[in-house]
Amino acid sequence: MRHVGKTDAVAESNQVIFFNRSEEYRISHPIAGGDACLDVKVSEEILAELTPKEQLRSGGDVSFRRQRRRVDARAQALVALLRYGLARGVAETLEAETLTLTLIRRSLGEPTSHGAAGTYGGQKLVDRAKLVLSSDLARRWTLGEVAKEVGVSPVYLTQVFQQVEAMPLYRYQLRLRLARSLDLLGSHHDLTALGLDLGFSSHSHFSSAFKQAFGRTPAEFQRSLRLR
Repeated sequence: MRHVGKTDAVAESNQVIFFNRSEEYRISHPIAGGDACLDVKVSEEILAELTPKEQLRSGGDVSFRRQRRRVDARAQALVALLRYGLARGVAETLEAETLTLTLIRRSLGEPTSHGAAGTYGGQKLVDRAKLVLSSDLARRWTLGEVAKEVGVSPVYLTQVFQQVEAMPLYRYQLRLRLARSLDLLGSHHDLTALGLDLGFSSHSHFSSAFKQAFGRTPAEFQRSLRLR
């Protein structure tokens, strides 16, 4: 989690977190295991050119009004391609820069990216629910269990989560699992075991959900990484 003053943001794979220059912050790790984020530094000139004006504060330095913005499945796939390409040293500079700019555009202004809506209290509640889901991706949480963990009724949790994230809780959990699978595909050979480890009921369930989100099966995505 990143903390700026009294405002918190969960750093998880369904959203991008914005850091403003000269803005003090601190990091905490409410879930064991550290983090594996992709950090992108962008010049003020590029930000000023790419960022919709309504997302920026008025005044001198280029800085964001909001702490976070949700990203879609295609942006998550871009993150995975960047990370694998850079880690293995197979991404050409032009390719890496082009992918990065595409990722920035999708994160800042594509119609399929959504800013979280709702009240401050609602966002805090949703963040607590996200931490619960992220603490054990393989667990088949019930709505009642998640609601109990965050201290509200199941009905209230579903209403607030839908309002803030514009999708139901179960679909958000699916997105988290699929995003985690992108990180692990480069090091796992047994795709059936990987799917089961992430909470999918079977290989076909994992493969179908992955293809629906990213446009190709896990095996096809894995092959594309090896061919790079």
